[in-house]
Amino acid sequence: MGWFGARKQPEPDVAQRMAAAYDAAARGDYQAALDIWTPLAHAGVARAANNIGACFNEGMGVERDVKLAERWLQLAAQGGDAIGQRNLATLYFKGDGVEQDNARAAELYRAAAEQGDATAQDMLSWMLLEGDTIAGDVVAAREWAERAAAQGIAASMTRLGMIHHNALGVPRDADAAVHWWRQGAERGDADGQAMLGAAYHLGSGAPRDAVAAMTWLMRARNGGSPLAARFFDAVRATLTPDEKLEAERRAAEPLEVPT
Repeated sequence: MGWFGARKQPEPDVAQRMAAAYDAAARGDYQAALDIWTPLAHAGVARAANNIGACFNEGMGVERDVKLAERWLQLAAQGGDAIGQRNLATLYFKGDGVEQDNARAAELYRAAAEQGDATAQDMLSWMLLEGDTIAGDVVAAREWAERAAAQGIAASMTRLGMIHHNALGVPRDADAAVHWWRQGAERGDADGQAMLGAAYHLGSGAPRDAVAAMTWLMRARNGGSPLAARFFDAVRATLTPDEKLEAERRAAEPLEVPT
């Protein structure tokens, strides 16, 4: 989900004006969109305030100004807009133009996550599991990852695989790990692809299959996963020339994303 988020269903007049602004933004006419969003934001429409903040943060229709982006996103977050809360959290998490504040980012991600925002759920899960500036909580990390995964977030699917693989708050379960890695891999998550390839290589939770392992590791490496390097050369060394060609052929095929 992007900075603007999904369209809400506000009051009819507001809905029409917001729709016109979204149409203008889709055409690349951000100035026209801002001309609509600005009075709406001043009237208390939190999503409009978020969208103005997004424009200032990305330099769309205006000169980039992170401080102004922060102010507008604060208004959106205070107005209870989940996208605004998530976007403000990302601003503090990255510390790009504002003071980095992971504790505040986590609070805002949680507020958005509790409203059902899948991206915020995924980020909160990551921070609870792997972040080093807030207290860890593997049980909560798993629960938020499960919620995000249920909404199709591939990174959370891969994280659930890691949780089951490393026995983080649950018994170690190689089958469950592979199940979740496959879910993430098939949706394009490069780390999930790397771990699924490793599972085929090691025969852990999946049958040993060097060609399948190489296929997923190639996809993972192409996707930029650093995890693929751990297994890539070892798997490639086991393949015949024909098997290498077969793995390359499979890796070049587009993924059929599960419905």
